[in-house]
Amino acid sequence: MTSRLVIENIKHQPMRSLLSALLIGVPVTLILTLVGLSHGMLQDAAERTRGIRADIIVRPKNSTLISMRNGIPEAFVKYFAKKPHVKAAVGVLMQPVEGITMMITGLDMPAYDAMTGGFRYVTGGPPKGPDDIVVDDYYAHEKKAAEGRRIKILNHWWRVSGIIENGQMAHIVANLQVLQNLLSAEGAVNTIYLKLDNPANTKEVIRELQADPKLTDWPILSAEEMASMWTIDNMPGLRPFIYVVMGIGVVIGFFVVCLSMYMAVLQRTREIGILKSLGASKAFVLRIILAEAFLLGVAGTLVGIVLSFGSYYLIGVLVPASIQMKIVPFWWPIAGGITMVGAILGAMYPGLRAASADPIEALAYE
Repeated sequence: MTSRLVIENIKHQPMRSLLSALLIGVPVTLILTLVGLSHGMLQDAAERTRGIRADIIVRPKNSTLISMRNGIPEAFVKYFAKKPHVKAAVGVLMQPVEGITMMITGLDMPAYDAMTGGFRYVTGGPPKGPDDIVVDDYYAHEKKAAEGRRIKILNHWWRVSGIIENGQMAHIVANLQVLQNLLSAEGAVNTIYLKLDNPANTKEVIRELQADPKLTDWPILSAEEMASMWTIDNMPGLRPFIYVVMGIGVVIGFFVVCLSMYMAVLQRTREIGILKSLGASKAFVLRIILAEAFLLGVAGTLVGIVLSFGSYYLIGVLVPASIQMKIVPFWWPIAGGITMVGAILGAMYPGLRAASADPIEALAYE
């Protein structure tokens, strides 16, 4: 009987129920979109780290995963190239061009091609002049940067010589010396990639490099170790930010359901009076209100999941290079549970008010 009453109540006010579900779905969408962006961007960074096709990555002193405070003298590239088991060494200079997510990478292209075999091109080919750059297909789609087109980056005009497949080291690759001049960083790089004669020697080479007095406190990691570091726990402030968004989701769910259920109780005052006059207990009335809030929370969760796919589609179409989003199914019940907590809490006051209503006064309510 309870379930039938709840369903009939929802059907009796379809527009209110629909709007409540939509508003409850907003925090679900917010949470799933934020989590999807976090996982998507970190996964993109990890894939591009693996796409470097180097065995060891050397970064400057005092650098972090997302910050490189000091440069490395370019002379160190030759220094590393002479180390045992090191087949080739290539230095790069990376600079953000849009926030911290979009980087341009200065690279000695012939040296990198000799080390890895070169990029895989969708169209076009390697740079032929100092102002030529290559971009990946995500960036080309986002900025409409077709082969041969001139684009402005860092207040400098470049010509797109080729478009490479996504996931290969960087979204934008330019001539190292030109980028050094633009950034007033002549003779400096901020990352060095090492290719070994045999990947099985990676740990041995890392130990030897870390024991070198000249390299004290330098972050020296295998490419796989570097890729595995791209996690939420290694991003300062990201996890607390997600928790804040979760808290906002609970608050939104609380107020939406509280308002919706309060209005429902007012509209059904006579109905509640009839139920209580027929012998319905306070627990029975409260159970009806909480059950309706539960169903609205479930509907809102489903709406939020569907809307998160809309976010995923729009981001993929509009800004695939600047922002990457991933659908994370295991977060669906988490986001739903967070919203359900807010919905149940929001229904408590209207439910208790309805349960404590005097049946005589309720029957006389107009």
